[in-house]
Amino acid sequence: MGTIDIMKTDTVMLDDANDAVVIIDQTKLPGTVDLLELKTAQQMWDAIYLLQVRGAPAIGVAAAMSIYVLAKGMPRDSFDSFYKEFTEKKQYLDSARPTAVNLSWALKRMDLCVQAHREEPVDEIIEALHREAVAIRNEDVEVCKKIGEYGVSLIKPGDGVLTHCNAGKLATVQFGTATAPIYVAEEKGYHLRVFCDETRPLLQGARLTAFELQESGVDTTLICDNMSAMVMKNGWVNAVFVGCDRVAANGDTANKIGTSVVAAVAKQYGVPVYICAPTSTIDMNTPTGDDIVIEQRKPEEVAEMWYKERMAPKNVKIFNPAFDVTDHSLIAGIVTEYGVATAPYTESLKEIFDKKNKVIN
Repeated sequence: MGTIDIMKTDTVMLDDANDAVVIIDQTKLPGTVDLLELKTAQQMWDAIYLLQVRGAPAIGVAAAMSIYVLAKGMPRDSFDSFYKEFTEKKQYLDSARPTAVNLSWALKRMDLCVQAHREEPVDEIIEALHREAVAIRNEDVEVCKKIGEYGVSLIKPGDGVLTHCNAGKLATVQFGTATAPIYVAEEKGYHLRVFCDETRPLLQGARLTAFELQESGVDTTLICDNMSAMVMKNGWVNAVFVGCDRVAANGDTANKIGTSVVAAVAKQYGVPVYICAPTSTIDMNTPTGDDIVIEQRKPEEVAEMWYKERMAPKNVKIFNPAFDVTDHSLIAGIVTEYGVATAPYTESLKEIFDKKNKVIN
């Protein structure tokens, strides 16, 4: 293992002097902790698609920093020539992953920044993009802190918490979304017991969440995905905290494949499920979960990725969606940086955005 302390290192960083975005390479965890420099559009696209940087908030920050770094090398003779290349690169980065709304949200925000400064020299537009990228990064840190503060109000000392995939520090810049309440609880001396689903087929729960929680001194137990019913039936789990990649206007949420199974099992055993979602992840233009595009990934991730030899028959059909949609009826609350939304979500999510708009304006 490397000498980098992941709990003291931002998941995504801007190296302005070297025209690079620097990330913790999550594909090598937990065995190796490495930093990866991204300098080209291809490297940035690959990092997002190959899950070297992953987690909706971290993807958004990486996208904002990436388009800024790329903008530094774009034509400066006229706005039109600059904006033509900016648009091409923005669309290219946006194509890396379709489900996580933070990717398109961050790139759109950077585009709006360009539009707001279009009458200025290109040098000043690029400086404005730098400020916006830094602002997106700083906001992510503050948002996660607030989610932690609201989320901890939903649990009590000694509780058992189950989480699926990685919505932890590694999915954001610093604190995580679903893990933020866990970290706040630890600071308060709650001594929680946390169960991490392994999260097949990419094992983010095993490789990332279990790793970072153990590194933080949290009482952590790793379980396979098909063990969640047993730990809930045993009474070991008092709440489920998960992140998400997109929330629809009716409260349906898209998160890592298997989340809907956890929610259905939790409903059976009376365990509340809480979705930890920055408002940047809530897409009020998507009416329901049926309208969310689900990313389909390569079959090799199921049949070959973690094995010395292929473990499935050749030519067998493989279905490998990256996400599933949890119906709003299975969700006890959606924890945001402006409070906890509860059913009916068509009303409470609007109230959350009303609070946000009052703060911004």
